[in-house]
Amino acid sequence: MKRIVDRYDKRLIADLPRAVFSGHIEVVTSVRDAERAVSYLVKQPVLGFDTETRPSFTRGHQHSVALLQVCSNDVCFLFRLNQIGFPKCLVDLLTDDSMIKVGLSWHDDMHMLSHLKSFQPGTFIELQNMAKQLGIEDMSLQKLYANIFGKKISKGQRLSNWEADSLSEGQQQYAATDAWACVQLYKAMKQMQEEGYELVENEEMKE
Repeated sequence: MKRIVDRYDKRLIADLPRAVFSGHIEVVTSVRDAERAVSYLVKQPVLGFDTETRPSFTRGHQHSVALLQVCSNDVCFLFRLNQIGFPKCLVDLLTDDSMIKVGLSWHDDMHMLSHLKSFQPGTFIELQNMAKQLGIEDMSLQKLYANIFGKKISKGQRLSNWEADSLSEGQQQYAATDAWACVQLYKAMKQMQEEGYELVENEEMKE
């Protein structure tokens, strides 16, 4: 079955309806709460991962990862690493090989997390690899989501202060949506693979 995927260039994405995570968001600010969150997450069939780092506007300087967001289909935990450190329960989650964990450009996130504590990552499914197998060339989260679901992922909070004393509602929604979008993209692309997918260019929608 042919499916049109390359529908939107970056100029057209801005006019699409916004994709927003509508499930439960919980900000984790203690190791005890992190352990409780992980005990829930390990029971879920698919988990989406992402991180956020305070932007640096000084050349050569980079901040440590401030936030690790892990999302199931309807619950997202925002682990404030700048406040709780990198507890063993999160290391165990990241090194586990028994569950489906997905991320986009996740190698970069793992590299940054390894600066907090050395660990051997478990099995992760890289969404960019799945997209490549389907013949999709532009593999940014925003472009993938627009082409597959016809909605936009807002990037308005990307350069906000992720080390602030408390995260704003906008920051929480942004962070949760990115991790949740990874779950949705994984399920959609997996179905495309199973159905026998062929990339079709649509030049009219690009004009």
